[in-house]
Amino acid sequence: MKSENVQLGHNIIYDIVEPGSRVLDLGCGDGSLMQLLATGKNARVQGIEVSDEQIYKCVARGVSVFHGNIDTGLSEYPDKSFDYIILNQSLQEAIKVEFVLNEALRVGQNVIVGFSNFAYYKARIDVFFHGRAPVTESLPNQWYSTPNLHFLSIHDFENYCANKNLRILARHYLGEHQEISFIPNLLALNAIFVISK
Repeated sequence: MKSENVQLGHNIIYDIVEPGSRVLDLGCGDGSLMQLLATGKNARVQGIEVSDEQIYKCVARGVSVFHGNIDTGLSEYPDKSFDYIILNQSLQEAIKVEFVLNEALRVGQNVIVGFSNFAYYKARIDVFFHGRAPVTESLPNQWYSTPNLHFLSIHDFENYCANKNLRILARHYLGEHQEISFIPNLLALNAIFVISK
């Protein structure tokens, strides 16, 4: 289930990115999304990743990756040096969320943000009926082993964008097997937004 939802997210991001774009993937993981964009869209991709194990996987895939922590910023990159900055399932792991977002918006024309929806109905059931931190398809770890530092909902992110005067250029809500449009804050496992200043 989780891999199917991850693939759905990658497919949506693939459809968003224009051919030949300059892409920086922050928290790029194993590089599978970058490889997809490089081979299918002829994108010039680059990643930043903190995990040595994931970096080795990126290198094995033949994609460019730098060891780094996105919480320290992107000072080595000039303004608007990328067409797209990707923060897919990595923003909620950042310590300094606003700083990371501001840096992404500075360096990129558009920022693609993907995150797990903490208001998903199964998460609500775990909290309400069982009185425990939720474990769902998109939040698979127990509270003591999760890499997530921040838990947010679709409404939280939309409110943040409104409060910070950020433009939402596109919204995609991921159900268990496909995109959904009905009551996404309740029924979406994950969300992908494209934002800009």
